[in-house]
Formats: sequence, structure tokens, C-alpha cells
Amino acid sequence: MSGSCNLNWEGPKIQTYPGSPHPLGAFYDGHGINFALYSEYATKVYLCLFRPNHNDSTKLDEYARIRMKEQTHQIWHIYLPDFEPGQIYAYRVDGPFDPHNGHRFNVNKLLIDPYAKAITGTLDWHDSLFGYDVNDPGPDKDLTINNEDSAPYMPKCIVIDSDSFNWGGDTPPNISFHESIIYELHVKGFTKTHPDIPEDIRGTYAAIAHPVTVNYLKKLGVTAVELMPIQHFTTDRQLKQAGLTNYWGYHTIGFFAPDVRYSSSGTYGEQVLEFKRMVKKLHKAGIEVIMDVVYNHTGEGNQFGPTLSFKGIDNRSYYRLSEHERRFYFDYTGTGNTLNCRLPNVLRLIMDSLRYWILDMHVDGFRFDLAATLARELHAVDRLSAFFDIIHQDPVIGRVKLLAEPWDLGEDGYQIGKFPPGWAEWNGKYRDCVRDYWRGESSMLSEFAERFTGSSDLYREERRGPTASVNFLTAHDGFTLNDLVSYNEKHNHANGENNCDGESYNRSWNCGVEGPTDDVHINELRDCQKRNFLTTLFLSQGIPMLVAGDELSRTQQGNNNAYCQDNEISWLNWEKADKVLLNFTQKLIKLRRQHPVFRRRHWFRGRPVKGDEIEDIAWFKFDGHHMTEADWQHDYAKSFGVFINGRGMTSRTATGERVTDDSFYIIFNSYQGYIDYKLPDEQYAKTWTLILDTSVDKVITEGDEGRTYEANETITVHDCSILLLHNVIEKHEEIE
Repeated sequence: MSGSCNLNWEGPKIQTYPGSPHPLGAFYDGHGINFALYSEYATKVYLCLFRPNHNDSTKLDEYARIRMKEQTHQIWHIYLPDFEPGQIYAYRVDGPFDPHNGHRFNVNKLLIDPYAKAITGTLDWHDSLFGYDVNDPGPDKDLTINNEDSAPYMPKCIVIDSDSFNWGGDTPPNISFHESIIYELHVKGFTKTHPDIPEDIRGTYAAIAHPVTVNYLKKLGVTAVELMPIQHFTTDRQLKQAGLTNYWGYHTIGFFAPDVRYSSSGTYGEQVLEFKRMVKKLHKAGIEVIMDVVYNHTGEGNQFGPTLSFKGIDNRSYYRLSEHERRFYFDYTGTGNTLNCRLPNVLRLIMDSLRYWILDMHVDGFRFDLAATLARELHAVDRLSAFFDIIHQDPVIGRVKLLAEPWDLGEDGYQIGKFPPGWAEWNGKYRDCVRDYWRGESSMLSEFAERFTGSSDLYREERRGPTASVNFLTAHDGFTLNDLVSYNEKHNHANGENNCDGESYNRSWNCGVEGPTDDVHINELRDCQKRNFLTTLFLSQGIPMLVAGDELSRTQQGNNNAYCQDNEISWLNWEKADKVLLNFTQKLIKLRRQHPVFRRRHWFRGRPVKGDEIEDIAWFKFDGHHMTEADWQHDYAKSFGVFINGRGMTSRTATGERVTDDSFYIIFNSYQGYIDYKLPDEQYAKTWTLILDTSVDKVITEGDEGRTYEANETITVHDCSILLLHNVIEKHEEIE
């Protein structure tokens, strides 16, 4: 068992200067390193320096401990001349241990710098990592103090040279929101089993940058990858003891550091360079990088969690504590704690982190996990909170893509549609509605039409456009697309929680049999349903988000909460990829990118467009007549046709000429039966060409020919399917 640290321990004599309170963190200026750490209530701060053990290079020895005596505006600082990048360091912070008043200082605990740009190693779980006696059986054990030294079991911080990487003129693709197609992926799971990627780099940043990966993403047609959390995170002790891990990464402990577990090149700062090379390669291919970030909580948990960084540096400042008993934490996230975004220095930490990833790491945007938590001033969610005010006026952060998960687990936490202009939101109502429609629920037509056209009921009043809606059918959390049409119930037994974890109400339909089956008809129906979901997604107004592997029929064997499964349950199985569905998806995305009518920047108005007598959108029944208000309200109605007018929508040709788009007629049918549809009269189009039929894996893009139908002709729509018909405007009119 490790003993307590010796504060009177004598190390080598090191020359020091007072240094500067800015910038926070460890900064190499070409001549030495400045260290600066914020802590309002600390009484003493020690900078601890490490180097590899002479006999075992995998171990690090603390060879110097320097008291930081300079303090400016609650920032402790010191300067070490002649020290260089690569220096390994951490902190010890002394102060009152008074949990009832929110103080949990314990100088025996080694602490990660909140501003560390690189972190080497991961947690080696041990009782010493806790600030209290974990073996005390009582409910008040967090009021005890544990004096064991945690240094041998803690990851350490690395000083890096931020200017050493050659970006080679890298510029962001700057893709407009309305042209974006987002692809959510896990860095490890995406390439871990890929047979065409060198085995020694699979599951790493280097594998994402590999030509095989980049070519796949380009051919698929996505414009951005949304990386699941790559900021350095922790794995819960109970998961580790159960032989599981925190695979998803939603327990951040280092907001500036790319996680070392995804590095193939080294752990002493090489992970930073590898991440930058990945971004550079993706940018060269015209693909943006969006990071899933978790600024609402940390991996330290509640009063019974470990002391790793913030809790030991200044618990009362960094976390939201109960006003009546500061021993306890507010928990709006379900993870034990909530960062105190009301405090200026915590807000500064978040903003500095965001700016660092933009300016130094060249990322193009962020998806904010449980973003409603960041909006909480006191307890209510306030859309005009300081967090949004600061981001709105920031000239760096305000110019990148900002996506919100618009809910948390607190009271009134479901804030969809209430984020400020400039933000896009994960549209959970889109997901729920489209799932319900395709599993045959009643009374869905009106809402389905609303979601299909961009959810103006959620975003129009805030003077936002359709691009405020990030449309998704699946995400990392929940069923995959394949499992959505294959399971009615979750099957999470591998998680070790008796199948009690995860969402029980999935709005899924197994098409008649739970799980895999040899029944040909059921498998055909499932394939058709996958095509229905994908077609709906990519023809809807808004920003589509596809989850990696859905285009390949990836399965998690019915597990809808695979957060702890770092294995074949979560990894993409490239050898069993559904290449037929992949081809269908590629053509769908190509169709969307070719035609601006499917990615409008402004709302449909239901009125004639400029230069045409026909409205921009029109809705039809199976008999060719317009939908009436009563038709929308029929609880049994599950089918309709929609005309989308291409005139007034423009795009540029290869020569730069601006031309109008074509018109389309889409028939949605979630009935489990055929319907004969009469096409609209010739004022909408004299002829229509069928280019997509989800009942028979068919997407026809430019250069191919489909069957042609005349106005008022009848076309048969198969059960549970979509037809897409195309009217080419013969003369593309040049726009002034």
C-alpha cells in the first residue's frame, strides 16, 4: 500500500522565476516553461515533475516538487527556465478538507492540470485515488480523509510545443450548414477490424487518416465526421472491475488533451501530432471534423468519486454544489456532478478549450453533450445564459459549427427548439416521429410532414431556418438502424446490469421476429424498412446525420446501450458489410448533393415561387387531389404524396453557371398494403420519371433511365415503401 507524500521532501535545486498568470496551463515560450493554475481556496500549490524510471521506462518517478508561491487573482504561477517540451508534470494542492463547506483538498493526491495539452497513461484503479477511506462501510465515509499517495496510479501531464506542427497551408473546408451531411463515428470502433488498414494503427487517429478510410468517406459522400469524445476521459472503477470499459468516452478529465488510447505513435505528446495529421488529411479531402464534447460534467463523479483533478484543485469553485449542504453535488447529467458554468473561471476554461481545438487543432465544430446543462444559471434552463452570450460574441468560436444535444436529466431539461440562432440541434422529435411513422403508428401524417420539411414548428419562431434541425434516426446511444428493424426489446445482458440499463421504449419494430431470422420475407421487409429510413433521412429538409455502420447494416445484437462494450458488439464488422445497402446509401447521398431542393436554406411557404404559377410545395392524396385539413387528421391515414418545386432553387454548374433545379414527387406509404396513386395533373409536370423505389433496392442517379409516367397516370406503391419521381426541367434557366 502506498504511503502519504512527504511535503518536506528535498529534490534537486531548480532555478525558478515568478512567471505569469497567463496563459493558464503549461506554456513553452522557446526558453522555458510557464505553469499557471487557477484555485481560489487553495493554501499551497506544488508543481511535481516526473521522468521515466531508470530500470523500468513504463514507470515514472517524481524527481522534483516545487512550491508555487506566486499568486495573481487566484491563479498560482511559476516559470522554469531552460525546461523544454516533453516535460512530465502534475500538481498537488493543499487547503482545507471540509466537505460540509465544499472543500476536498488533499495534498496526497496527484492532480491533472485542467489545461494539460497531452496526458500520458490512464488510471490504474487503486484505493489511493480517492480522497476518503473507500473501505469505510458507513454512509458518511466521504467525510473521512485518505492520506495515501496516489501518484503511482495517476496519468501525468506532458508539456508540448504547440508550434512544432507544420500544417502546410491547411484550410477548413467551410461547408455551409445546409450542404452538410454528418457522419457520427467512434475513432476506435470504426477501423478496429478493417482488413485493409495496417493492423498496428487500427482503432487510432492514424487509421482515420489512412487513405482507405478517407476514400471510403469521400465515396460515401459525407461532408463531416462527428467524432465521439476524444478528449481524455476516465473509465469507471466498477466497469473496470467487471471487465468492461467506458467505450463511449463521456467522462472527460482533460478538456485540452486528445485521448492517448487512440494514438498509434506514442504517449508523450505524439498523440497531439497524430490528431493534427488526421485533421489535415480529412481537410485535404474536403471533410470537416466535428468533436463531440462533454463540458457539462467530469469523470470525478459525486462525493464518492475519485480525486483526479478539479475536485482536488478547487472542488467548491469547479462544481455545482448544493446550497444547503455543499458536501453534495447537483447532478443534471446522471453522472454524479455538474460543472459550475456560473463561475467566470470555469466559463473561461470551456471557452479556452474550444478556442484551442479550433485554433491549434483546426477542428471545424462541436456537438455539445447534454447542452441544456450548460444553459442553467441557477436551476432553471435559461437560453440567454452567460454561456451562450459568450459564445455568440466570440470571434473564434462563433464562426464554427455549433450543435447541441438540447436536453439534460434535470427539471425542464428538454429544451429542443429553444437554443439561440446560430445553433443546430439534435432533433429528437424527428427521430421519434419518423420511427413511429414507419412502424405503422396512427395519426402520424401531420407531424411526419412537419419533420420532413424541417420542423418549422420548433425553429421558425426563433428566426432560424431548416438547418437548425439535425435530423437523425439513430445515434451512438440506442439501436443501430439494423437493430431498429430487427428487435422490439433491448438485449443489454452483456452490460452486466440484468438488462435494466438503456431505454425500454425504442419505437422499434422487429417486422415479426425478434432478432436474426432465416425467414426470407421478414428479411426482405427489414431491408425495405432500412431503405425507407435512409430515404426519409436524406430527402428531409435539415442536416442529416448518419451513424457509422448503419449504411452497412451494422448490428449490436440488440444492445441499445453499448457504452461499456469495447469489443465486437460496438466495432464495425467490415467483413460482414451489407454492400447492397451501402450502394443504396451512396446513391441517396449523391442525389441529395446534386439537388438543392432537398437542402433548402429557407422554409417552404406553400405559395407560388418566383417565375412559376405553382407553389413551392404541395400535398396530395392517393386520388391526385390536394390534402385537406381533415385528411391530415385521419388517424388511419398513413400515406401521402408531396410535390417539391425545383424552380426558384438554384445551384452552380461546373462552369459556375447558376441554374434552377428540377422538381420531385415523393410518395410515402407506411400501410402494410399496396396503394394505387394517381399522379398530379400536368400543371405540376407533364411527365415523371421513377428514380427511386425502396421496395426494390432502386436508386437511379444522373446518367441512368427509369420508367416514365404521364400526368394523371396511376402508379402502384408497394406496402411500406417510398417512390421518388423526377421531373427534369427541360431548359435550365440562367439566373440574373
